[in-house]
Amino acid sequence: MPSLTEEIQSFSRSSLRRQCTRVTSLGGRRIIETWKGSIVTVVEEPAPPDSSMGYVPDTSWDLQIGTIKPFLLLGSQDSAHDFGTLKKYKVSHILNVAYGVENLFPLLFIYKNVQILDQPDTELTAHLKDCCRFITQAQEENGVVLVHCNTGASRAAAVVIGYLMSCDGQPFEEALSLVKTARPACCPNPGFLEQLQRYRQP
Repeated sequence: MPSLTEEIQSFSRSSLRRQCTRVTSLGGRRIIETWKGSIVTVVEEPAPPDSSMGYVPDTSWDLQIGTIKPFLLLGSQDSAHDFGTLKKYKVSHILNVAYGVENLFPLLFIYKNVQILDQPDTELTAHLKDCCRFITQAQEENGVVLVHCNTGASRAAAVVIGYLMSCDGQPFEEALSLVKTARPACCPNPGFLEQLQRYRQP
């Protein structure tokens, strides 16, 4: 019986199964290596657009709306920019708490801009009174308000949690749970969460 060393030495390279190897660099450039017989071919594909940050971004639209109350919705800038979604949910007011995100339909909806940076050291609670006033205005006018930032995960979610605490008297954990259930993508940054846990209506 041949030893393991003898088996390895007698193994023919020609019996190896040919493989195709694909490698994607951090910059998004793809290298494809294929074998045909004993000839190897290497093809390089350029990085896709907007992939210079070390990842390929998800460019699909996020139109998921979180219904917090019949008059209060939470979403991303995509939902605020999609007229079909706004019409479907009967939106009349839009609270834009992003930084540098355009209001696309100024003649069709009542807008309010409160520019908030999504940074843990941003003083979120300083903006809550203004935001709550606009949400209350929409409710009193029998309207429906969409609160959005860029992704509808941090700033907008934090503002909605603050509204529920301030105007509905909900405890922090209860408000956070309600928002997370309505929109699972909700994930306020740690600084916002800390501020909301300490927040008491002025």
